Amino acid sequence: QVQLVESGGGSAQAGGSLRLSCAASGLTTSRLCMYWFRQAPGAEREGVAAIDIYGGTRYADSVQGRFVISRDNSRNSVYLQMNSLKAEDTATYYCAARNSWSCASWDGGRMDYWGKGTLVTISS
Repeated sequence: QVQLVESGGGSAQAGGSLRLSCAASGLTTSRLCMYWFRQAPGAEREGVAAIDIYGGTRYADSVQGRFVISRDNSRNSVYLQMNSLKAEDTATYYCAARNSWSCASWDGGRMDYWGKGTLVTISS
């Protein structure tokens, strides 16, 4: 049974940092394209960051230069380091996996697995 379990969400002040974790079981993260998505209240879900099987990364323009996605193969986990947080980063953050070598797509409908999400609240 595949599970993606997010953790690390919570509250922070604008300008601060948080680190999200996604622990996987039932699949091998190093063989999949791993993503972080987020969904703010009343907004559509959006792709935030992705890391492919070669370690290549890509980011949404809104988080470029502030967020860093990484992977620890020994822990079968993926992380999202979020720095210089802004109030508009407030959202529920989801870990997702796609059985593909390419992370070119931000289409959530193409993901094969999803976590249940972790809430991030940033106060200004």
